[in-house]
Amino acid sequence: MSEYTTEPIPSAQPKITCVTRPWGNFKQYAFNQDCTVSLMTVTPGMRLSLQSHTGRAELWIVLDPGATIQVGDRVWEAHPGEEVWIPGNVKHRLSGSGPNPARVLEVAFGNWQQADIRRYEDDFTRPTQGE
Repeated sequence: MSEYTTEPIPSAQPKITCVTRPWGNFKQYAFNQDCTVSLMTVTPGMRLSLQSHTGRAELWIVLDPGATIQVGDRVWEAHPGEEVWIPGNVKHRLSGSGPNPARVLEVAFGNWQQADIRRYEDDFTRPTQGE
């Protein structure tokens, strides 16, 4: 177990529940679960490092067009509403490929901390480990 793994990391994407109401519906991505929610915005032409995490798994929910996603060796142009599961220790990257900023809502399961990042490639020459 990694020193950054202090909370259980799910081996599979947690169940997403869709609740129907007379006015429509809503999805619950982390019903009464410990998680960290972040809104990532990537500028057109920019990209995050190619990275993995030892202490968490992530569910990305694409909000805007222009988000290119890499998970493992697969790279694709994601569409708004797409849900992407990224298991712990799997290489991944978000890039801004459209003319406008692209936002992705991240729901992280496990122990969210910058110290658990391992960078394989980085456009900003940051350290291979941590912030």
